[in-house]
Amino acid sequence: MKSAPFRIAPDFAPRIWGVRSLAPFFPQKEKLAEPIGEAWLTGRDCMVADGALCGRHLQTAWREIPPSDRGPRLAGEKDFPLLVKLIFPADKLSIQVHPGNAYAALHEKAAGGRGKTELWHVLAAEPGACLLLGLKPGTTEKSFREAIASNRLEELFEKHTVAPGDTFFVPAGTPHSIGPGMVLCEVQEYSDLTYRVYDYGRVDAAGKPRELRVEKALEVIHFGASPAGKVKPLPRRPRDCSLLAACPHFAAERWDFPRPGEVPLSPGHFDLYVILAGSGHFEWLDGEGAFQRGEAWFVPAGDGIVRMLPDERTSLLRAFVPDLAALRAELRSEGFSEPEIAQVVFE
Repeated sequence: MKSAPFRIAPDFAPRIWGVRSLAPFFPQKEKLAEPIGEAWLTGRDCMVADGALCGRHLQTAWREIPPSDRGPRLAGEKDFPLLVKLIFPADKLSIQVHPGNAYAALHEKAAGGRGKTELWHVLAAEPGACLLLGLKPGTTEKSFREAIASNRLEELFEKHTVAPGDTFFVPAGTPHSIGPGMVLCEVQEYSDLTYRVYDYGRVDAAGKPRELRVEKALEVIHFGASPAGKVKPLPRRPRDCSLLAACPHFAAERWDFPRPGEVPLSPGHFDLYVILAGSGHFEWLDGEGAFQRGEAWFVPAGDGIVRMLPDERTSLLRAFVPDLAALRAELRSEGFSEPEIAQVVFE
């Protein structure tokens, strides 16, 4: 490995539906003056917090990172490709949908031209916490419009009660809403395009309703069958981790360390480590670093391992941009059947 891993400092985003305390993930963020809804862990405006690129915005650092550290398939990518967030809702989010890449490239060039497929991994949940994801069979554009007009839109959705450890795959074009009483880790394409279709009558700080984009939403919603929903992770026992889900834009694994262990470096791509729980130290070929809950780390592509030395039981999420053909081959070599693979790997 030519370069050392580095930590990325989060950006905290105020949201009308957010919370006043981010503890225990960010203990210093308590008794907040305004509600915070999201911690952007890998936003392009986040700052590199240590190492040779310390003090640079992540986007600026990305342009200075050697192509070999990005990984061969990402060597020519001009923009940092993955966005990871923690989401802290104290109220329902709006009912919304994200466009796909083809629609965004045609209609949303000024906003970056990239759609948004995402994954949610539940970190904490109060009893009864739930989310809305995908529409019930038989829902049509006509019934969707009628439900908006009659304030019955929630009735058309598949409702999921959530528990810590649950994972949900949310392809572009799938309408959804997240409820209160949970904390999610979200892995997504790097896009902030959202078409809000229903907002429960809320108003912003100026007393005005937030913008709705119903017509655009209806152009991108998939009213038929969809792979959206709760997924059952694949336990990759030879590697002592679980693959949560993968698609062309991202893959996410969860690693749990009740004791010291190792994470292999990836020759083909950089990795993002998000510390979901615990604290301790990393060791790599030429250095080490201390980690704690709520942190995100950039780990360059390379050979070898990162050794995990937890002070307490530690969990991390590893996110990366996969080569799906190579990933499928790895899973087959580990003994998984095609139907098992199809439950978590989405084209």
